[in-house]
Amino acid sequence: MPLTPRSDRPGRSDRPGRSDRPGRSDRPGRSDRSGRSGSGAPDQPDQPSQPGRAGRAGGSGRDHDRQILRLALPAFGALVAEPLFLLTDSVVVGRLPAPALGALGVASTVLTFLVGLCVFLAYGTTAAVARQIGAGETGRALRQGVDGLWLAAGVGLAIVVIVWPLAPSLVHLIGAEGELARQAVTYLRISLLGVPAMLLVLAGTGVLRGMQDTTTPLLVSVGAFGLNAVLNIVFVLGLGWGIAGSAWGTVLAQSLAAAVYLLLILVRHRAPFRPDLAGVRAAGSAGIALIIRTACLQVVLAVATTVATRMGEQQVEAHTVAIRIWILMAFALDAIAIAGQAITGRALGAGDVAGVRGATRRMVAWGVGSGVLLGLLVVVARPFVPPLFDAGPVVSAELLGLLWVVAALQPVAGVVFVLDGVLIGAGDRRYLAWAGVWTTLVYLPAAFLVDLWGGGLVALWLALGLWMVARLVTLSTRAYGTAWLVVGG
Repeated sequence: MPLTPRSDRPGRSDRPGRSDRPGRSDRPGRSDRSGRSGSGAPDQPDQPSQPGRAGRAGGSGRDHDRQILRLALPAFGALVAEPLFLLTDSVVVGRLPAPALGALGVASTVLTFLVGLCVFLAYGTTAAVARQIGAGETGRALRQGVDGLWLAAGVGLAIVVIVWPLAPSLVHLIGAEGELARQAVTYLRISLLGVPAMLLVLAGTGVLRGMQDTTTPLLVSVGAFGLNAVLNIVFVLGLGWGIAGSAWGTVLAQSLAAAVYLLLILVRHRAPFRPDLAGVRAAGSAGIALIIRTACLQVVLAVATTVATRMGEQQVEAHTVAIRIWILMAFALDAIAIAGQAITGRALGAGDVAGVRGATRRMVAWGVGSGVLLGLLVVVARPFVPPLFDAGPVVSAELLGLLWVVAALQPVAGVVFVLDGVLIGAGDRRYLAWAGVWTTLVYLPAAFLVDLWGGGLVALWLALGLWMVARLVTLSTRAYGTAWLVVGG
């Protein structure tokens, strides 16, 4: 099967040579058409730094930096708020007797896998909406965004119905037994009630990002995080609901966030509410490749948690905290990738190939620098992490070793996340799916050998490092070529 992005794009796959037509980038006015909105969209104040303008071939590195930072800084706050949901849960639940923290890790692995599979609702919607905005089709952009919301609601309800009776089996599949399994099932089943809201948040975030608005998702995320923190403290420590209280706090916070997104898109932007069944089906079909890509990522993390669980309760607790920190760093780096999705989609919609190239170079530089900075931050914070989670001597020793690996991988992750975001924004979904499969096949034998030979947690995380290097190779090779540079709405 050819690894080409054109097969993802209905009606355009038979038009050869489009990715090699940089001459379209000098068509005046195309990049400025996104300001048109039938609703007086609130992204008007951002027009002076529109991607279509700043991304032109004549734009300086400073122009690209302003454009990237305008989108990336608010996205950074919004993205960091998501793992802070989990970190807050971990800190509060860590005050409960064992094995509550380990149960949280097991249940969160299942939830992360399920919700992570649906991240295409944010990524795919961002790219589709941004491309239509770049082409000057605001109405079509909003229509595609609403289709994504309806798809999110349907998928969320289906997950609740299917996974609820399977919760005990899924927890045992990871390796949890006894009291660890019982608490994990409790947390998982309650959290499932919030999955439809979580997916609506993903889709709503994608709509606003595609419209070049990353500030509103930041405000929503901060509000939801604050509410989640308060509810967790009240329910778990105040009312004594245990691990169930932590799950209820997150469900309520996510539900409120989903309601806010619906009001913003349907009322503030005056988007049509009625579903377009053909559009919903098209959104689902377009997301299949991204589901495969994301499934590969989730398989890697799930296998790592499974191997860590087989090592023992103390090892899985240390791994759970390390994963929380890794996710926090990953979402911080992913802020530049989010900017890449929006910038790439809009610029290619406007036909600005040279601008995409220039912006990509700058974003890669930002990714490397941010990765180095975050790696140093992990090293400095390393001695203070175990006390934060009230970790015992064995868990502390394991965790301190893992944090060296987490720190060392940050510069590699910086480049990987940026290029992943750029290719998502370009709609290069099929290549990303195949690249995900191949890099997962590189990782699985390494993780299997760690389990077979009784390697420790550091060895397991070195296998994760091998996976990250494989991703770096596949994404860099693709970005260097031109097949992904397909222009137009």
